[in-house]
Amino acid sequence: MKKVAVIQDMSSFGKCSLTAALPVLSVMGVQACPLPTAILTAQTGYPSFFCEDLTSKMSYFVEEWSKLNAAFDGIHTGFVTGKEQIDHIFQFLNQFHTKETTLLVDPVMGDMGEVYKMFTGELLERMKELVKRADIITPNITECCLLTGLSYEKLHSYSKETDYIQAVEEAGRILQQDTGAHVIITGVNPPSDDATKQSIGNMYVDGDRTFYSKREFNGESYSGTGDLFASVIMGGMMRGQDLADCLQLAEAFLTAAIHDTSLEQIPREAGVNFEKYLRMLL
Repeated sequence: MKKVAVIQDMSSFGKCSLTAALPVLSVMGVQACPLPTAILTAQTGYPSFFCEDLTSKMSYFVEEWSKLNAAFDGIHTGFVTGKEQIDHIFQFLNQFHTKETTLLVDPVMGDMGEVYKMFTGELLERMKELVKRADIITPNITECCLLTGLSYEKLHSYSKETDYIQAVEEAGRILQQDTGAHVIITGVNPPSDDATKQSIGNMYVDGDRTFYSKREFNGESYSGTGDLFASVIMGGMMRGQDLADCLQLAEAFLTAAIHDTSLEQIPREAGVNFEKYLRMLL
């Protein structure tokens, strides 16, 4: 069985990070080995939460797993609390990242044009170094803008879908050329002539091709969807699937979960009803 080290936080409420990655990877036939970066009573989108930062404990995982001669087929990084945690991730990679290990970096820094509370300029600069080590990067539109310098405001000033998509593709190619990684940009939300028919999609960019797909958008942004998406991508890679196929599987899975969540009118911070659709990933 393939093993993936998952370096993310554990949030009790919000269905994100480790609580999203563990069930997805497990159902896809992968052993997920969590390295928690923080423990939260609820994800940071809730009005109140307690967070225990585990930066000082991360080195123990490297030390103890080294004693076990642990080896990983994949490493998946997500939410970090700051620059120092990325430094610890580099230490982890120096010990466990080999030519045979697939590294997926989800550069969690912001969404919907806003940065998260833990964001700093130092974090961004260190994240730019981390993505250069990655085999796969899964930024959302906001994070793509942060990593490439593309103006989020200018991007969303375009009135034509073709102009918007071209700008996103150009940014994706810049990121791909800078890192050498496969780039999948999530949350691509182009303008529409019909306000009642908005779309949202994902764009996959590598050296040879660009693959863009879109689906109807209900206007809601739910907690954990990026984590679920990246986890399906990692699970698919561990099964030897083509990245474009992994992307389409992730989209189908999330579309079903989001539709179910919308019908039940679940608050966006609570995450999506993905559990009953895990069977789609078998």
